[in-house]
Formats: sequence, structure tokens, C-alpha cells
Amino acid sequence: MPDGISYHAKDILFKSLSALYQNQALDVYGLHGLPRIKALLPNEFPSVRADDKRADTVFLLEDDSILLLEYESNERFIDNHLKYLEYACRILRTSYQQEKRIRPIRIVVIYTSDVTSVHQHLDAGDVFLSSKAVLLGEFNGDAIFQAIEEKIHNGEPLTPGETMKLILVPLMHTRLDRQTMIEKTIELAKTIREEPKQLHIIAGVLTATDKFIDPSYAQKVKEWMKMNKVFRLLVEDLEQEKEKAVKQAEKQKAIEIAKNLLDVLPIHEVAKRTGLTVAEVAELAKEMDQNQSPVQ
Repeated sequence: MPDGISYHAKDILFKSLSALYQNQALDVYGLHGLPRIKALLPNEFPSVRADDKRADTVFLLEDDSILLLEYESNERFIDNHLKYLEYACRILRTSYQQEKRIRPIRIVVIYTSDVTSVHQHLDAGDVFLSSKAVLLGEFNGDAIFQAIEEKIHNGEPLTPGETMKLILVPLMHTRLDRQTMIEKTIELAKTIREEPKQLHIIAGVLTATDKFIDPSYAQKVKEWMKMNKVFRLLVEDLEQEKEKAVKQAEKQKAIEIAKNLLDVLPIHEVAKRTGLTVAEVAELAKEMDQNQSPVQ
């Protein structure tokens, strides 16, 4: 995200998109066999390479597997699958380092209307990578947009499936060029009466079309989002979450210091030096006594 809007912009899009996807099944893609989404995960992976280090969207599914959801408009299938392989390796490495486990990884590639046939495998002998393709060229974007537009103008609420379809309309087969459909979709979303739903849809469109949208138009949309009341509320909510996390980290640090001081200082003195209450230090001392191994 450009730095000119707000350093919160990326976090807000992430938070808004997470709320949308967690309440939305992947049925609209025709992925009926996948477990439902549990959480949206960070999509940037540490790497020595500067290019292609950011996946499009990464989810944790209810079976604790990882879903890589990628958007492509080209037929560079080998290049793309090599890219997905790098993502998978980074996820596996991080998962193993942090959790000492190997999480199953699923790869779904959403192809725009530019692509009409696909290859879903990369076969390199003992190394084999498989993906599942969704061809948006098989969707009638004009008909979908018209039906949703009519519902919005009539003040009718959109179903979760319609919400997701509206986000994907610019990538479907339509009579208009992609940038025009992106702008029409976002402008239509702005007319939705429910402001949280507006933000969810626009965040979704910006994410799904990140590789294709005109940068100057994307900047204008993000500036508009910055002025949105719901956006400001989400900023406040995000600040509260971060403040809470900082306080929790500070308290945990105080507890670790208290554990060391309890060997040499009385409870009331430890409380004074760490900022913990006497009751908290007393409870900590009790736990330490209970966990201490008996002398043989």
C-alpha cells in the first residue's frame, strides 16, 4: 500500500477483508470440498529475494491447513507454479520453526477472463506441485453485475455469495475493459447503505485486482476510504488492539523479572519494583513453589 494514505491502510484492508472472508464460504468459486476459512493470515514472507515475496491471499482453514489463493491473468504456468512453490517452502519453514509441525498446503488459482485453459501441475520428478484452477472467464460478469446492481438500488441486502461475486466481477468476462469494471464496481459499492459492507467490498476489490488496477485510481479509492467513518472506527479499534498487546507484553516482562527477584526479595518489594500488585506477586510465588521440584 502506498505510504501517502496512512500507515494504517494496509492493516485496515487486512482486517476488513478478514471479516468478510471469515463469514463467507468459498462456494462461489465452486470449491465446495474445501474446509471453511478460519482466519486470514499475513501474506508477506521473509526472503533474500526482493521479487515475488508477497502472496495474494493466505488463509488458515478449519482443518488447520493453509490455503494460498492466487489471482493470475497470464498463462506463464511454470513461472507461476515455481512462485507458488517458493511460497509453500517459506510457509513450511516458518510453520516448522515456530510450531515444530508441517501444515498441509492447498493452492487455488483464480484466473481472470484473459485465461481460457490452464495447467494445474508442476512435475519435477520427486518434486510435484498441484493447484486447483477457477476460470472466471466462465462467469457472465455483465449479468451478475446487473442483478446485484438492481438489488442494491432497491435497498435489498446482498447475500454472502453475491457479495463475493461483486468483488470478482472485474475479473470475470464482461463487455467492458477491466479498469472500467473495477471503477463501476467500486462506485456501486459506495452506494450500499451499510457502511461496513461498503468497506468490506471495496477492500475485497482492491485486493483481488491489486495486480491489474490503475495505481492512481487505487490511490483515490484509498483516500476515500480514509475519510470513511467506518474506516476511522476500525483505526481506533486497531489502535486499541495494539495497545492491549503492548500492555500484555509489558506485564509478561514484569512477571519474568518478578520470578528472578522473588529469590532475593520479599513479595512487597518485588511488587514495588515491577509494578505488579502484591496479590499478583503472591500468586506468582505460590505457583513457583508448587512447580519447584522436591529436593531429593
